[in-house]
Amino acid sequence: EEGDIGSILMDSKLSGFVMASYFYDSSSPADGTSNGYLWNDNSNEFTINKIKVTLENPATISPSEWGVGYHISAMFGADSRFLNSAGGLPGMDDIRQAYLEMNVPVGQGLNVKAGQLISLWNFESGDGGAVNPNFSQGNQWFFTGNPPGTGVQVSHPITENVDFTLRLQNGFYSGATDGNDGKTILSSIGIKPSESTWVKLNGVVGEENASGGLLSGGQMLAGVNLGTDFNLQAATELSYLTWESASVAIPGDRADALSAGLWLWGDFNEKFGFAVRGDIVSDRDGGFTSGLLGFPANPGQDLYSATLTFNYRPIPRLKIQPEIRYDSTSFAGGFDGEDERLTVGIGASYMF
Repeated sequence: EEGDIGSILMDSKLSGFVMASYFYDSSSPADGTSNGYLWNDNSNEFTINKIKVTLENPATISPSEWGVGYHISAMFGADSRFLNSAGGLPGMDDIRQAYLEMNVPVGQGLNVKAGQLISLWNFESGDGGAVNPNFSQGNQWFFTGNPPGTGVQVSHPITENVDFTLRLQNGFYSGATDGNDGKTILSSIGIKPSESTWVKLNGVVGEENASGGLLSGGQMLAGVNLGTDFNLQAATELSYLTWESASVAIPGDRADALSAGLWLWGDFNEKFGFAVRGDIVSDRDGGFTSGLLGFPANPGQDLYSATLTFNYRPIPRLKIQPEIRYDSTSFAGGFDGEDERLTVGIGASYMF
């Protein structure tokens, strides 16, 4: 009824952010787009990166009561092509997440979600500099990560410091639609050894394309609050993926990728902070980087990056991030004819 709809909307929360940037790439790409780069890949241009709008009313997690909620988020702007997963379906191009949520009164509360869900993988959020320590996205997020997927997920705390999540979805990369009859299973175990540390162990296995190729792998995420005067924090991400498929154009029809990342960030005071990131993606077979994000077809490469970001918050809802980043590749000329480059610029996010 109309009154019920009004009550639901009154209990819902509207939030989001607007993000813009300007960056310059020292490799001076002829087409104006930096190979192998996310977010600020339009070199020497002002860019409207993201406009995100979220409407949600989460289900209350309770051991004794049923609960129902929902989450809808849409992403617009230049970065949306990396973030949304329409799967070629009309009307879904701008959807980042859209799911129903339910609490089942089992144990400490069984949380069930069904719909389009963002990845369980990676330390960095797809929301970029609005929530991440750095403005640009590390190489791991794309090359050993995955987009939103459509499926069903259950989560439950095992103990006070351990929780478990299991998801069944369309393929790891397929998004809203799939090209085969197989499904992908993702799992995640979250552990809090202490108030200042956390660990997350992720796994994936499933058929990825019409040829029935099997993709599997694992990932460890970990973080610690070092508790210094600078609110110093650190995090790491270690990933391994292997893809066996006759459709992967590699010797032996198998591709393996390893990646590692390290973050260190903190605050000089309530307005000024810093963030440092280093990462490596080793794709020796070419199955995870060849022909992607502007890279030419290649037999494999190692990607390295090091990033320094300053975070300035002149007012609570505004975040300004000057940044300098160094990238290197073992694939000769992979960066628009160069093997290495510097990218310098500034991004800004306003949260509402």
